[in-house]
Amino acid sequence: MNTASRVRSPRTTWLNVNKHAVLVVISLVTLFPVILTISTAFKTAQDAQRNPFGLFTSFSVENFVTAWTVGRFNEYLVNSFLLSVPSTALVVVLSTMAGYTFARLPFPGRTVAFYLVVLGLLVPFFTFMIPLYFQLRGFGLLDSLLGVNLVLASTGLAFGTFFMRAFFTDLPTELEEAARIDGASEWQIFIRVMVPLVTSGAGALAVFTFLQNWNNFLVPLLYLPNGSFRPLTTGLYLFVGGRSVDIGPLAAGALITIIPVIVLFVLLQKQVTQGFLSGAIKG
Repeated sequence: MNTASRVRSPRTTWLNVNKHAVLVVISLVTLFPVILTISTAFKTAQDAQRNPFGLFTSFSVENFVTAWTVGRFNEYLVNSFLLSVPSTALVVVLSTMAGYTFARLPFPGRTVAFYLVVLGLLVPFFTFMIPLYFQLRGFGLLDSLLGVNLVLASTGLAFGTFFMRAFFTDLPTELEEAARIDGASEWQIFIRVMVPLVTSGAGALAVFTFLQNWNNFLVPLLYLPNGSFRPLTTGLYLFVGGRSVDIGPLAAGALITIIPVIVLFVLLQKQVTQGFLSGAIKG
């Protein structure tokens, strides 16, 4: 046994080194655009033009001042939160209620109704974005926070319902039966017994939905035609159109756009990973 271990040990060590080398290369390739963006954002205008691929060759905050004031990224940042937070909350609340309904409440046609909801995962947004435009215009919701929040929420409800149903399905039936014996209503069972047991799934869904809505470009571009409440994604697009050569402020604007989601994901990475792994095992 000892001889066999000594024979396999160099090979195992070599394989581990190769694996780590591949991971390091992939990490560098993935992180290089982000590092280059950070470096360009903090360069002076002259240095950014003269040496665009040099890393951290100078330091200045003038690009951020330009993006924040001239590019109006201060307004776009607030608008992004106004579009992402309410739509995320709506998805989490409705998906949790729908997931509980499809998992725990028997009613005629439950399976068919659930598969009809999940069918929304298979329908591309491009197939109904034009009819939806005319519907929003007919209801007077075009170019409004309410209309865009409803659209953003509707695009995440199918996945959210499917995701939360997996958590509720795995909970033991003895919990709700004991609560019913104690005289709890269905609403009390849902709020006081079931929801506290799926907080990891709801948290993961909230982070995933927030990131998706924050980075959404097409929905605000289509349904905010007059420019009201433009978020960072469309604001950066317009800023690029006017500054195709001035790469310093563009990099600063891109950094302002991605910093909130990076901070959010770093802070909640553990909860998100646990929630998705738990949902995958339970589903």
